[in-house]
Amino acid sequence: MIVFADADLDAAAHRAAWQYDDSGQVCLAGTRLLVEQSVRDRFLDRFHREVDDLVLGDSRDADTDIAPLAHPDHRAAVHGFVERARVAGDRVVRGGRPVDGSLHYEPTLIEPLSNDSEVVQREVFGPVLTLQTFSDEAEAIALANSTAYGLSAIVWTTSRERAERVGRALRAGLVWVNTFLVRDLTAPFGGCGISGIGREGGDHAIDFHSDLTTLMILDDSVS
Repeated sequence: MIVFADADLDAAAHRAAWQYDDSGQVCLAGTRLLVEQSVRDRFLDRFHREVDDLVLGDSRDADTDIAPLAHPDHRAAVHGFVERARVAGDRVVRGGRPVDGSLHYEPTLIEPLSNDSEVVQREVFGPVLTLQTFSDEAEAIALANSTAYGLSAIVWTTSRERAERVGRALRAGLVWVNTFLVRDLTAPFGGCGISGIGREGGDHAIDFHSDLTTLMILDDSVS
C-alpha cells in the first residue's frame, strides 16, 4: 500500500487499518505500508486511531472486526516472525503479542530496520503490517517491487497522472487506486513472481482451466 503526500489520508489510514481484517489472513492484503516521509506522522496518527477502534472477537459475532487466527500453530508462526524482527532490531510500533486465552494476535505494526528484514520480504499471513517511508515516486516503486511477491498493490493519490504512471510501474497482478478489494469477476486475476502464474476471470479462466494439446504431424507421412 503506497500512500503519497497528496492522498486522502483519512481514507488511506482507514483502509490501512482494515488490512487487519480476518487477522491478516487475506492473500490480497496490503501488509507493507509505504508512506511518503512528509506525511508519515499525520498518517500514523490517523492509522492508530482507526486501529484503536477495531474489536477482536468471535467471527460469528456481528460486532467483531478482527477474527482469530486459524490454528495455534499459525499463531505461533506469526509470533515467531515478530520475535525475530525484535531480535533483528526492527521496531515494534504497536502490538506484537498473542492475546491470552484465544487464537487472536494483537494488531501489530513494525518499522523495519532494513528493507531486507524478514518481516518485509516474507509473507506473515497474520495481523502484522510493516511501515516504511519514501522520499519520491521512484523510491516508492522500487520498494514496492523489491519482494518476490506480486499479487496486489494499493495506491493512494489524488493525481490521475500519478495513479496511471505508478500503477503501470508496479509489478502486481492487480492494482487498486484509492480503494481496496473491489473485484470485477470478468477481469483477469492472478499474481506476478511467486504469487502465481496465469490469470483467472472472464475469458482468461477458460485458458487457465483448459488442458491444451499440441498435435504435430509430418506432412508427407499421412494421407
